[in-house]
Amino acid sequence: MGAWALDAMIWGGVALLLIISIDAVDLKNVSRLFTNAENMKGFAHDLLRPNWDDWQLYVSKMWETIQIALWGTFLAIFLGVPMGLAAARNIAPVWVVTPVRWIMNALRSIPDLVMGLLFVVAVGLGPLAGVLAIALNTAGVLAKLFSEAVESIDKGPVEGVRATGAPKLHEIMWGVIPQVAPLWTSFALYRFESNSRSATVLGLIGAGGIGQVLFDRMNGFDYSSVSAIVIIVVVAVTLIDMLSQAMRKRLL
Repeated sequence: MGAWALDAMIWGGVALLLIISIDAVDLKNVSRLFTNAENMKGFAHDLLRPNWDDWQLYVSKMWETIQIALWGTFLAIFLGVPMGLAAARNIAPVWVVTPVRWIMNALRSIPDLVMGLLFVVAVGLGPLAGVLAIALNTAGVLAKLFSEAVESIDKGPVEGVRATGAPKLHEIMWGVIPQVAPLWTSFALYRFESNSRSATVLGLIGAGGIGQVLFDRMNGFDYSSVSAIVIIVVVAVTLIDMLSQAMRKRLL
């Protein structure tokens, strides 16, 4: 009875929160989707007729977006590995774990779009701002995932290396890394997929890639070109997803 009452309170609270939030999210005006049907019809008409006149520009900018995501993810891994090890409670002392986890939380909490704006101010418009924004935000995410993987390892191999009198670094290299490397790789591949989409959004603030072209075409109400760009983005992200899945299957 006690468990049932707790479940009822939790789900009742969720339902109450949804009801209270109706006005806050302007849900009562959802009917505008149908009252503005003519606008939606014109928008859909252009979207169903993609304009491929500038397809070479779109493909080159999409390739730039993928490169931004690739470099951002690589730098994030470079930062995330030492932070993940330093944040693992089973191999690092608490005086190291605590500040590193604060840094991880800070990096993870700031959206990459906000970081992108900061780096646009710092280094100017262009793909470098996108790379740095993705790198820092993803580093916080990967460091958390990496540390959790380390905390769940089997202690046996580590104790075996320790029994030989090996230093701490050897314990990590031969007892920890071999256990977590496949999972770490899977996390990195997943974040690369996500960053390919994030890099598109970062282009909207001038951080390079296909997002800039998409934003320009949207502002010009050139929805036929928008349709072509969206198709290219979908195809590219799908191919990246298929490649990542194939690589993960070989690792796990």
